[in-house]
Amino acid sequence: MALLLALTATLCAAGLVFGYRLYRSQTKLPADLQIALEVGATRTTPVGSAVDRLGMRWAPLVLRLMGEKRVDRVRRRIDFAGNPGGLTVDRYAARRAVYGGLGLFGALVMLSAGNYLFAVLMVAFGLFWVEVGIAASIRIRKDEIERTLPDFLDVLAVVVSAGLGFRQALDRVSARYEGPWADELRITLRQMDMGVSRRQAFEDLRRRNDSEQVAMFVTALQQGEDLGAPIVDTLIALATDMRRTDAQNARRRAAKTVPKATLVITTVMVPATLILLVAGLFLGTDTDFNRITGD
Repeated sequence: MALLLALTATLCAAGLVFGYRLYRSQTKLPADLQIALEVGATRTTPVGSAVDRLGMRWAPLVLRLMGEKRVDRVRRRIDFAGNPGGLTVDRYAARRAVYGGLGLFGALVMLSAGNYLFAVLMVAFGLFWVEVGIAASIRIRKDEIERTLPDFLDVLAVVVSAGLGFRQALDRVSARYEGPWADELRITLRQMDMGVSRRQAFEDLRRRNDSEQVAMFVTALQQGEDLGAPIVDTLIALATDMRRTDAQNARRRAAKTVPKATLVITTVMVPATLILLVAGLFLGTDTDFNRITGD
């Protein structure tokens, strides 16, 4: 055991020295990684920025180990999350390197101390901590977009019916909103200003969002454009359908909540109530517990 502890400490010390020397070296990063390190620096936290700078030198190695297909999947998930805190694929790889190294170091320390459970937890931290943050951002962003979209469509329909063109109405209404949906519309409008066709810009909008309601919005606009349907009627019908879908989802979530609440009540509250009643009965009858226990 003493030999294992000494070996672990030696390896950790050597790794820290090597990492510090590499971090302080004058090795130049590729241009794309330098841009990724600086872009969004004001959007991330000081801790996130420090982690990015520490791990950016290992980001190319992590990306090569991931492979092109997995990198594409990660890039798509980051788009779904809305690049939280200025997150990019390169920043993702840098954080995977840092958290993976911390998880491995912590696992070795826990193993040397005989804490196998904490060693497994440290390995899980190194492997999945970044993924957990992305998954949470995707869920929060999706919920916020789907909550905002029906009201946005109602306002857009009113503005279009007042006489503005669809492009100008989108610009006017999105300027009054804040949040991820307004950001997505501004990106779409900027693409159209740069010469991208409206169909392609909205297809990109669909790809950047993991939301059925956004897909419904884009599909309805494209079908209305192909068939020549009035855009106001399309927007009003789409908002009505989205609210109906939200109501159905809310009822479905409520139906799933009832069994969970019943399980909690059955396993926690009912036994506690029975214990309280039985204890009250014994105390109310002035039972001599010393006689029962023989003390």
